[in-house]
Formats: sequence, structure tokens, C-alpha cells
Amino acid sequence: MKIAIFASHGGTDMQAITDGCKSGAINATVEVLICNNEDAYVLKRAEAAGIPSYVLNRNTCGSEEDIAERILELMAQYEIDMIFLAGYMRRLHPAVLEKYDNRVFNIHPALLPKYGGKGMYGIHVHEAVIAAGEKESGVTIHRVNAQYDSGQIVRQTTVPVLDGDTPDTLAARVLEREHEFLVEVIADIADGKIALG
Repeated sequence: MKIAIFASHGGTDMQAITDGCKSGAINATVEVLICNNEDAYVLKRAEAAGIPSYVLNRNTCGSEEDIAERILELMAQYEIDMIFLAGYMRRLHPAVLEKYDNRVFNIHPALLPKYGGKGMYGIHVHEAVIAAGEKESGVTIHRVNAQYDSGQIVRQTTVPVLDGDTPDTLAARVLEREHEFLVEVIADIADGKIALG
């Protein structure tokens, strides 16, 4: 299976997926990185791993339609089977979602449908979980549709919220589990235990 990763920042999730592929835990290869932020550290991770990367945004492509057209060209060029959004901070154009229907996945650092939607990303998610007095949080992998964080949930895993947790300590615990969980779930997708399409 050939995977495209879309990311915007540090790229620790991409690193986990790439390492999982290299170790044989995931029967797949990461073929290409799409990034919208020319200053993102994930670009350095891709370079170190020998993965081609492309910065696609309004500065490099122009309109949203032009960005979508370039994405589709690259997905065809690299014969991509699955797109994984690993901290990608842009909404995908409907043309991309239509072409790759049910083959675009996202990871979210909470138990959807709680703490999802517009503005619910990064530390904001963990702040909301703690403010609500939740006893557990977790990680959700879901298919991507046109609405933020509302696609079909593929799998979830829980992470405890401990007494005295701050958003930062909870974020660190969730992220540690997130990296393991990514490898587990993508391995099952690559092995056909979770269907594409």
C-alpha cells in the first residue's frame, strides 16, 4: 500500500508512520509528503527519510482549486492508495475528498464526537477535556469528509486523565499513545482488516 501524508507542523505522527513502515510493522510505504507550511519541521523529517515533499498553499499554487488540482496530480503520480492527515491544518477540497472517498483518514487527540470540530485542535482539545472534568480522553482515527471531525470513526483508544493533569501533561500522554495507535491502525488498513473504499 502506498501512503501520502499531509502535515503542517512538527511531523511526529509522520515519523511514527514512517518508522512503522521501515520496521515492517506496517506493510506499506510512505511515498510523498504534502505540506502547506514552508517552515514546518516535518519537511526536514521527510528529507531525512528520503521522502519527496511538496509545499502547496496559496503562495505556491494560487487558488484552492489550483491546490486541489496539484494534489490530485501528485496523488496520481505517486499512485497513492491512502491519504493520512497527520496534523494537517487545512480543509481538503471537495474534489480531493470525492476522488479519494473513504481513503482519507485523520487522527484526532480526543474521543470523538466529543471535543471535535472547528477550533478543536492541538492544546485546545486538551484544555477542553480538562475543563469538562473528564476522567479519560484518547485518540480517534476517522475517515475524512467535508465537515471537521465528523467522518466515520474507524477506531478509538482511551488514555486516562489523571488528577493534577495540565493540558500539557495530558497532551504528552495522549501523543505517546497516538504514535503507537497510528502504527496499529494503519497496519490493519494495509492488511485489509479495515476496508478502503
